Amino acid sequence: MAKIKPSKGAPYARILGVGGYRPTRIVPNEVILERIDSSDEWIRSRSGIETRHWANDDETVAAMSVEASGKAIAAAGIAPERIGAVIVSTVSNFRQTPAVATGIADKLGTDRAAAFDISAGCAGFGYGLTLAKGLIVEGSAEYVLVIGVERLSDLTDPEDRATAFLFGDGAGAVVVGPSEEPAIGPTVWGSEGDKSETIKQTVPWNEFAVGDVSKLPLDSKGNIKFPAITQEGQAVFRWAVFEMAKVAQEALEVAGISPADLDVFIPHQANERIIDSMVKTLKLPEHVTVARDVRTTGNTSAASIPLAMERLLATGEAKSGDTALVIGFGAGLVYAATVVTLP
Repeated sequence: MAKIKPSKGAPYARILGVGGYRPTRIVPNEVILERIDSSDEWIRSRSGIETRHWANDDETVAAMSVEASGKAIAAAGIAPERIGAVIVSTVSNFRQTPAVATGIADKLGTDRAAAFDISAGCAGFGYGLTLAKGLIVEGSAEYVLVIGVERLSDLTDPEDRATAFLFGDGAGAVVVGPSEEPAIGPTVWGSEGDKSETIKQTVPWNEFAVGDVSKLPLDSKGNIKFPAITQEGQAVFRWAVFEMAKVAQEALEVAGISPADLDVFIPHQANERIIDSMVKTLKLPEHVTVARDVRTTGNTSAASIPLAMERLLATGEAKSGDTALVIGFGAGLVYAATVVTLP
């Protein structure tokens, strides 16, 4: 029987560069309030969100990804041709096939990199980062580009009082490459499919396309609503606050890191109340910098962690070499948490 040669890759992997792209249009709460019965004070007190970015027609999922990726590649200091794989996490690219990652890889000038999309909602960046680490250590790629990108304004019901103010658009990207020392810890990830109905798309695409019109949701003017994201807010809040704090703590433990060892905490930017509750439950020391990009960017799902990371580094609130805990959680319900060294 023939023996397969063992894989041989880098001993470890690390994030080498990060980049972000936020659409040019900034949407304040006042615009959201034109379609829902609420107030700026209520939105801020419930979510912490003051503004969000919404994409124009030219700021497609692919276009935003290319912009963010170009910055990440430049920060990593490598040529695009050296990227062996491109992983794109998104739930808002409406073309099922081909994967949007393939076109992005081509536009960036990679040398026929492996390219594929994943759908893991707000945990998508963590899933992609874990896959990238595995590819590098296993030896299938020297460098991997991980992109989290969303145009959630396309999946927002502007008349849904519970969600209309939550979502924003944008792209964040990181280049992951070889390392001589551990710089991405073990990932604590999973799913709770029994709770999958708490965050979901209102109408499946096939029902929207050919379904019984009488069963489709209508807006206040009687027009058929485009499929949108809806959620059971209180159920999601409780799950995120209580269960995800446990996952974050486990990620620290498997990485051999204590809360006192942390420099930065970068949770999924879903809601500032959730962030505050997690900080309290984890008993993070005051010296730990906490990402609060949600205030001006909103919930950008798969893009939220790399966008928040990019902003912290750009503003100097975090610095290269800092130890950061990152955790994403969302529709599925899925989650992923790990400890990383910032680029």
